[in-house]
Amino acid sequence: MLDMILLGTGGGMPTPERNLSAALLNYKGHKILIDCGEGTQVSMKIARTGFKNIDIICITHWHGDHIVGLPGLLATIANSGRIEPLTIIGPVGIKEVVNGLRIIVPYMTYELNIIEHRNETLNFTCTNENLLLSDKGEISINTLELEHSAPCIAYAFNINRTPKFNLEKALKNQVPKDIWNILQNGSSVNFQGKVYEPSEVLGEEREGIKFSYVTDTLPIDNIVSFVEKSDILICEGTYGKDDDKDKAIKNKHMTFSQAALIAKKAQVKELMLTHFSTAMENPHQFIHFAKDIFPNVQIGEDRMTKTLTFEK
Repeated sequence: MLDMILLGTGGGMPTPERNLSAALLNYKGHKILIDCGEGTQVSMKIARTGFKNIDIICITHWHGDHIVGLPGLLATIANSGRIEPLTIIGPVGIKEVVNGLRIIVPYMTYELNIIEHRNETLNFTCTNENLLLSDKGEISINTLELEHSAPCIAYAFNINRTPKFNLEKALKNQVPKDIWNILQNGSSVNFQGKVYEPSEVLGEEREGIKFSYVTDTLPIDNIVSFVEKSDILICEGTYGKDDDKDKAIKNKHMTFSQAALIAKKAQVKELMLTHFSTAMENPHQFIHFAKDIFPNVQIGEDRMTKTLTFEK
């Protein structure tokens, strides 16, 4: 089960109605923050999400409306007494940006592990304390380079589902009961001089959960295959009307209908629009531009929640 909360749905600058870009994922008590625009801490405080146990912060790009809230959040986490390392992921160049922002956060109680993502898959395993990088884990994170006015990446999060334990298969392969649990969790075992593999006790692969987050960008073709068959796609809709396409092209953003067309082509299950221009006071009045193309669409609201579960 994966819980998601939109912490901010605005673009450009915060308004009384909307905080800036941020979303929070929660899986087994482990939290992943996506972007950290101005007002993110306020929204987290209202939603009572807590600050201390964020394991990973994923930054799409370093425009102010996506990262200005980061220094304050890092300071708050330090003040909470955290000692476990925290991972920050972002596009190439993110190390320099984060280290620059840290000038105003000189004292921290924990280490930062900053990863400049270059399209490789990052796997994380859940432990009691943290999410740790591993060869194969429960959470896989992939990125896609977008087309914006600064280096920017989209994120796809896959919650991998372990195949069911197959008792008949374990007995047939004469696997000792003492190591069933270890093999079921996906690790090989050397037991009494023989190596046993998870495949000797596990059944068929099972479909996991896919969550995709795309902002800020022009609607480039590669996005479709990247977000394909997502359970939910959070996508920017900076402009509502089709008449605003020229403005979207100039500023390297998308309209509602362009986001909806991506969702339709990618066969996602649900589309949630976000990153609304400050000039768009009521995004709901333009939702028909998206619904006419992709019916299962919602207008994102600050602190809107969604729970994704594994299919039976």
